[in-house]
Amino acid sequence: MNPEYDADIVILALERVEETLAAIRSALAQTGITRRVIVVDQGSAPDTIARLEHEIGGRADATLVRLGRNHGVGGGRNIGAGLGHGRIIAALDNDAEFATPDTLARAVAALDTEADLAAVGMRIIEYDTGRDDLLSWGYPTSLLARAGERFATVTFVGAGHAIHRAAWAQAGGYDESLRFTWEEYDFCLRAIELGWRIAYRGDLVVRHKVSAERRFQWSGERWFHFVRNRIVIERKWAASWPSLAPRIGGYLVRGARAGLLRQTIRAVVAAAHIEPANPRRLSPQARAYLRANDGAHRGTLPERIRREVLAALPGRSTSRAIRSRSSSAKTGGLSTR
Repeated sequence: MNPEYDADIVILALERVEETLAAIRSALAQTGITRRVIVVDQGSAPDTIARLEHEIGGRADATLVRLGRNHGVGGGRNIGAGLGHGRIIAALDNDAEFATPDTLARAVAALDTEADLAAVGMRIIEYDTGRDDLLSWGYPTSLLARAGERFATVTFVGAGHAIHRAAWAQAGGYDESLRFTWEEYDFCLRAIELGWRIAYRGDLVVRHKVSAERRFQWSGERWFHFVRNRIVIERKWAASWPSLAPRIGGYLVRGARAGLLRQTIRAVVAAAHIEPANPRRLSPQARAYLRANDGAHRGTLPERIRREVLAALPGRSTSRAIRSRSSSAKTGGLSTR
């Protein structure tokens, strides 16, 4: 086995080669730590593969894995994490870059210093403007004012984050069946149940190019996965169908307002056909953690309805409405945890 090192940086690749090459270079430019970059390609064309191989070839600190097909976000990251043995597992979207050369070193230091810290979510900003990327805001809308600060949370955004490998192993990594959306939250719930904490660090910044190529759009399958996966996660923790009725009703209203009612119904039906193995209830300690670090920031019932049911889906409203920060973002919106 190779000597011990600090961190693995996993980058999932699928086309958009110029952005991927920039992400790789950003990862390789991280200083102050020992690290290995693991690029997991999930079905790019031969010419894209050739350019990735040319960028990485001959380096002892970088590896390219060719899967040949798309295994989803969770599946790809699980494969990448399994190929390394750094004590920290970081992930960077392939259309993103670390803002500074010491970003990851500071994330590693945070995870090394706080023994019960499972994961650190980074601040995601728009590459061109430097403004907060509202499509990548996975926290209660009321916390947007604290985007540059630090706070305890219940999830992180996949575009840029770091996880302690011990927490990763204990919680079992990502649920690959979710494939896309909510996989980070699902992992965090299992970690929280085991006694770990999650933190957001606004001082650790990732610059996101928000490439349209190869992105799931809210008008496509994204809403379907968003609704289905969130219901499936609730069912994992023994939520009854009657208790899920308000959530499902909210999804139906929001889906109808967005012109996605058919997808919403299809997602609910799909979730109903998935029977979680060994469902169990969250412990009182975990529920208290969720209330303190998520529920307490979501406001009154009328505020939640306005922000999480009646708001337009991210990317489907006007730019003025988005900039008003009145709607929730990436994993937000109907993220009524």
